[in-house]
Amino acid sequence: MATIYLVRHGQASFGKENYDQLSPKGWEQGRVLGRWFAGKVEPAAVFGGDLERHRETVEAIATGYGSALPDMQVVPGFNEFDHTAVVERYRPEWSDRAVMARDLQAFPKPARAFQEAFVHAVQRWASGEYDHDYDESWPEFKARVLAAFDEMIEYADGGDVLVATSGGPISVIAQSLLGLTDSKALALNEVIANTSVSRVLYSGARRNLAVFNNYSHLEAEDPALVTFR
Repeated sequence: MATIYLVRHGQASFGKENYDQLSPKGWEQGRVLGRWFAGKVEPAAVFGGDLERHRETVEAIATGYGSALPDMQVVPGFNEFDHTAVVERYRPEWSDRAVMARDLQAFPKPARAFQEAFVHAVQRWASGEYDHDYDESWPEFKARVLAAFDEMIEYADGGDVLVATSGGPISVIAQSLLGLTDSKALALNEVIANTSVSRVLYSGARRNLAVFNNYSHLEAEDPALVTFR
């Protein structure tokens, strides 16, 4: 059976003007993963969404890998859902970044406060009660990701594949393979580490989740590299 390596992107730039780029730690996470892949993984194809953090994660992996990887094939279906829109539907006042920053600074741990708000925002989005509020509903997001997954497998034609994507798509793929409820899938999304690797074994129509959210490469190099946002 061939293997699909689903890689969540490296740490993005939370709180910066451009979130959609890797932080310095995110770049290092990618390089560490590349070194871990070297000599173990030889992908026949590389895929990713069209987000900057996906492309940069592949670049960082290639740097650590030490030899050429196949050019990344862009499949927008592997993009994350629009987290900004999801949060703003839950907290409309946070469309003003200054207001969001002020509100979060009132908490001892602003990042944790944002995470709690984010979880509630995603639960609202996925509840099915407010689909009209969003350009892309939760069912539409799942359908888009799974269509991209099928497209990628058809293109790969039985070869090993590396996919740089985000936590949301990885959770949706795991949900589909394991028959999980929506609430279980959302819970998975909360614990997927940056540059963690989930492995799907496939042969023809057979697809099985073999490994989920492995970030031992980071723990072995420096536990401080383990991040979830």
